[in-house]
Amino acid sequence: AADDLPDSVSCGTVEVPVDYARPDGRKIRLTVSRTEASGRYAGHRVARQGALVFNPGGPGGNGMYFPMVGVMPEWAHLAAAYDLVGYAPRGVGRSAPLSCVDPAKFAKAPSQAPTHPSAVYKRRRVAHAKAYARECGERNRDLAHYSTPDNARDLDVLRAALGERKLTFLGSSYGTYLGAVYAQLYPSHVRRMVFDSAVDPRPDRIWYEDNLRQSAAFERRWGDFRAWVARHDATYHLGDTAGAVQRSYDKARARLARTPAGGKVGPGQLQAAFLKAGYYDDYWPTRALALSAYLHGDPKPLIGQAAPPPRAAVEDENAAAVYTAVECNDAPWPRDFATWDRDNTRLARRAPFETWDNAWMNLPCAYWPVPPRQPVDVHPLPGLLPPTLILAAERDAATPYEGAVELHRRIPGSALVTERGAGTHGIAGGPNDCVNARMDAYLLEGRVPEGGAASCAPHQEPTPLG
Repeated sequence: AADDLPDSVSCGTVEVPVDYARPDGRKIRLTVSRTEASGRYAGHRVARQGALVFNPGGPGGNGMYFPMVGVMPEWAHLAAAYDLVGYAPRGVGRSAPLSCVDPAKFAKAPSQAPTHPSAVYKRRRVAHAKAYARECGERNRDLAHYSTPDNARDLDVLRAALGERKLTFLGSSYGTYLGAVYAQLYPSHVRRMVFDSAVDPRPDRIWYEDNLRQSAAFERRWGDFRAWVARHDATYHLGDTAGAVQRSYDKARARLARTPAGGKVGPGQLQAAFLKAGYYDDYWPTRALALSAYLHGDPKPLIGQAAPPPRAAVEDENAAAVYTAVECNDAPWPRDFATWDRDNTRLARRAPFETWDNAWMNLPCAYWPVPPRQPVDVHPLPGLLPPTLILAAERDAATPYEGAVELHRRIPGSALVTERGAGTHGIAGGPNDCVNARMDAYLLEGRVPEGGAASCAPHQEPTPLG
């Protein structure tokens, strides 16, 4: 099997046109992975219900690994009833991979990550964003055809290639926006659809405003992490208040700015490593342990967790190229850096943790060589879609909870399941049995919560590692 998948996973390709306005023009092949429904669960025969197609988000995420989740107990019931299908969207992995710069030059380490950058630093980053956008345009003649509507059309070709009259789909993070656009374009082709950790689909939020709100939400989640570390000060010795933990982090960042750990971990790598703790709380124990070890004289755990692995350079550059192309193409962005400077300077006063790093990641969109499209207005007419299910954690930073509420409002017949007081990004098939039971009831039986909403208590907080 391709992509280092085991022989139990079958792989193939599906052909799609680069430009749907010219369906007989140039074609590309998307890689697809599948395991067949096992047909048995807990000793009982289970009727096959077709294919369950997954998109992990990004944009730029590769879903080829998805069929392997079937061996996990949380997915076993679904794996009995469904063929589990993953794929690499256009531009991703082996699906006509998109590249904007030489991967060896993409992630320079060590790097700085100032929370309140100087004018000189900003000018340097603007020049970098302009060069990246220009090189992306020069290297890719089909750059205009990486967008969410293109991805939605590809998804419909995949549905047909799988022999499915209607699509059963699970989208996580950006995958929820892809699913929402698909539902708008092809409402009669939807069988069941799960939106896990929903992007706010409002046309005036995609993507510039959504990214500002994401940075604000990461500040809150960063606070949750620091409070957890403080509660376990006996283990980590980083401070017994969230403020004291912040001071420990700032001390490490200042030290790394002067002397990068292992020659590779500077403030930029530290920030990227701890951003993962904003996404997933199962990173909390190992990140806290690494920070503590570093401040107490042992840099090895931090180097192990934060130094960019050279073998990931190609994959990381590819994911970033697709992310940038799709978001830049999907909607208009401010074209004047003065707007970015004003909005992010203001936001960084109350949300310093992720604001400027997020801005730099998206800044090529200000100089993008392809004219942007007008975003799809997701608002299917009542009666066109079957019931759909939205899953959301209340304190999710990457896709703030208000996005799930807005998607629920926009999609008639949708039901919203909320994990209260939790903030992990992507909760389908995770540690919350209540969430998983709701997803199983929907995907296996078509049942949604009465009244269109339900709550689940938070999953257990991580246990500290000493």
